[in-house]
Amino acid sequence: MNALPLFTPNTARAEAPPYAAPVWRPVRLALTATQKWLLPLGVLAFDVLFWQQGLGLNLAIYTLLAVLALLAGQPRAAWRSAYFRLVLLGALVSCGAVAWYGSATAALACTGSLLMLWGYANQPVLKQASLALLTGLGAAAQVVTGLPALLLRALPGRATKAGRAGWYARLLLVPVLILGVFHLLFVVANPRYSQLAGLAWQALGEWLGRFFELLSLGHLLFLALGLMVTAAALLRVPLPGLAQWEARFGEVVRRRRDGVASFSVPRPDFRRRDFRTADLRKEYLAALAVFGLVNLLLLAVNAIDISWIWIDFRPEPGFDLAQFVHEGTYVLIFSILLAMGIVLWFFRRNLNFYQPGLPALRWGATVWVLQNAVLAVSVGVRNYHYISRMGLAYKRIGVCFFLLLTLFGLVTILLKIWQRRSAFALVRLNSVAAYLVLLALALGNWEVWIVRYNLTVGFTQVDYGFLLDMPGRVLPALVKHRAILNRTRHITRDAGGFYSLYEEVSPAVAQRMLDERVLRWQQRYRAEASWQDWNYMDWRAHQLLPAAGKASSTH
Repeated sequence: MNALPLFTPNTARAEAPPYAAPVWRPVRLALTATQKWLLPLGVLAFDVLFWQQGLGLNLAIYTLLAVLALLAGQPRAAWRSAYFRLVLLGALVSCGAVAWYGSATAALACTGSLLMLWGYANQPVLKQASLALLTGLGAAAQVVTGLPALLLRALPGRATKAGRAGWYARLLLVPVLILGVFHLLFVVANPRYSQLAGLAWQALGEWLGRFFELLSLGHLLFLALGLMVTAAALLRVPLPGLAQWEARFGEVVRRRRDGVASFSVPRPDFRRRDFRTADLRKEYLAALAVFGLVNLLLLAVNAIDISWIWIDFRPEPGFDLAQFVHEGTYVLIFSILLAMGIVLWFFRRNLNFYQPGLPALRWGATVWVLQNAVLAVSVGVRNYHYISRMGLAYKRIGVCFFLLLTLFGLVTILLKIWQRRSAFALVRLNSVAAYLVLLALALGNWEVWIVRYNLTVGFTQVDYGFLLDMPGRVLPALVKHRAILNRTRHITRDAGGFYSLYEEVSPAVAQRMLDERVLRWQQRYRAEASWQDWNYMDWRAHQLLPAAGKASSTH
């Protein structure tokens, strides 16, 4: 338990189908003495940090407070889980990325890390990151649904001092009403009293107006959201359903010795049937035929890709490179995922133990997996050709990371083939890999890197409208390389419309677009920036832009 079990199979548990789904059982919530004063403080902190603010330092601060509240509960059992420690490190890393970049990817990684951290703290025996995420969400849902009853029970009774104060307040209701009647009589009878009372009511009305403006309906709903988030962070509710469901699965495939082939039948069924169930040999022959035929087809496809795309890629005039990359990439990725699913299907049960044909089956599947790895590399080469001719973009970077996950998934498929790993083990390994990729994306300064690459490589066409639509932290890089616009042959921007048409602009228009974008962003930053949504890259951009603007005036 001390080390993260990435490639060590656990043979203690056998893989078994999910016979029973987790059951939702409402729990009765209770507040400790410490939580009774931490809850309003947390709501106040949530309101101060996030009300009418963007995401930046506020999310980092609130994440740190939530993590400290979790660790203050001394989850000793969770500390023994390597996954808990990994996600805790990921939460701190993504928290720093939010304060540094303020990007949406960093905020997503931070939020996901918190939910998984709560899931592992709730059920330390969990291994699947996805189930930890669902456990965190389920525990938060339990807290939110039980919060009204908890607040009703928290209301003070008559035996307490606050309850007696409420009882006396209700007792004074009749005297206050009588006082109001006499006030109206004196207003009618005494003009001087009426004038002073009017001034007093006017001052009271102005104060109440400012108070109710502060507590608008939107603000009250936001406070309710802060109450739910804070309560979910503070309260611990047992939610063992998903952990118990996960315990039914094992790391390796175990042989079923009940006379049934491999069609997920737990015990022999002697009832009369009108059809014959395919036996293990027939399933083996079907798998061998599939692997053999598709290997031949994939060999032809890979040979064409290697000779055409890898070695000598020369697109003809008028060749639609965007369609070639987009449609071809999606189809090839779907083909790889379908191949992985077919391998998982054939190696799900007793074919792993069919000794007469197991070597041929394993080698056929291995060759198919390796050919799919070559196909994934071909997708990467297509993406490279597109980047080398059109520049970087979000989706093109995303394809690169997705291909890394795909190659890792193919490696785990080989583990399943040769080590009889279960589908549970593959999902566990790939979920950890996906989480690490999310953290890597959160740590990247992708927008600035896109701007620098697209403007310095020497492309004949630059989509300048796309670069100007990026966050303000890219503006110093745009200003620094603005002279390149005078040497760019084609500068385009989005012309709007349903079909996403593009129009070409002159370098002078592009320079003016940049100056207007810088001016708007600087004005907005000076007017709206606050310490709550502060992040280092925006602050640094604001510090560099005046100097960069003066330096660029000579271009």
